[in-house]
Amino acid sequence: MRTIAIVAGGDSPEYEISVKSANEVSKALSSRYMTYIIVIRGINWYWEDQKGRFHNIDKNDFTLVVDDFHIRFDAVFIAIHGTPGENGLLQGYFDMLKIPYTGSKTFCSALTFNKQACKLFLKDYDITMAEAVLIRKSDDLDPSKIVKQTGLPCFVKPNDSGSSFGITKVKKKEELLSAIEKAFKESDEILIEAFMNGREVACGVVKTKSKGLILPVTEIISKNEFFDYEAKYTPGRSDEVCPAKMPANITEEVQRLSSRIYDLLGCKGIVRVDFIIIDNKPHFLEINTVPGMTGESLVPKQAEAAGIKLEDLYSMVIEDLFM
Repeated sequence: MRTIAIVAGGDSPEYEISVKSANEVSKALSSRYMTYIIVIRGINWYWEDQKGRFHNIDKNDFTLVVDDFHIRFDAVFIAIHGTPGENGLLQGYFDMLKIPYTGSKTFCSALTFNKQACKLFLKDYDITMAEAVLIRKSDDLDPSKIVKQTGLPCFVKPNDSGSSFGITKVKKKEELLSAIEKAFKESDEILIEAFMNGREVACGVVKTKSKGLILPVTEIISKNEFFDYEAKYTPGRSDEVCPAKMPANITEEVQRLSSRIYDLLGCKGIVRVDFIIIDNKPHFLEINTVPGMTGESLVPKQAEAAGIKLEDLYSMVIEDLFM
């Protein structure tokens, strides 16, 4: 039986969601692998045993030290949303140690985590998306100029954060500066994006060396102003319809584009691609290379709709590491 480390936690506001994801993954894999949930928070990397004792990871070789005995892992399942698990930092660390891990490689993770860099990369391949402006803390801000480019309403969001933290929907120019200030609490770079008035959908894609799965499309109908953190993770705050009730040709186009974007960016493992559908045309919103795996998350629900057991889905990406 292979020994798998499931890394969880991280240094972003998505810490709690990551731990929930890791617990769900561990439950799904427990019959096939020896799993250890390794919590990473700043410089503290540890495993908590059933008695509540904490055992540290030796960062020199990513072994788990239990009573002076070093446990070596055959592979790592990355379940950290945000830094350092989704932006390439952990991927680079594991690459140096030559430890196989699930999900996208270092460059792809860094590229996709930076929303503006990802959008600029995909624009060269004629992927349709909203107009956007990148702002850094050192920039002189001219709200009139920004609004002229993006229009109103617009979304102000951190350029490298997930789960809708720090996002504001701005309807008046006078609200722009306070929204920018809020986003800067999450990131040193923020993205101001034109509002796309349409239906929000998401599609999971899983590819290995031997198999590719394009999962059913989910439509997200938020009961909040938009699909914010509360709507994502509070039961009843959004309706998630899977499979989405759309004409077959639109569903197929969302799935085709999701697969194409996955390939263009060089993704690996399990990914979720989000779109807004305007006039029956999908507009790229963003991509998640470490999507949520909680009971409320979209990809597990899509797998269920497709008749795929989660243990089979997660095992598929783990076993791919040894082919």
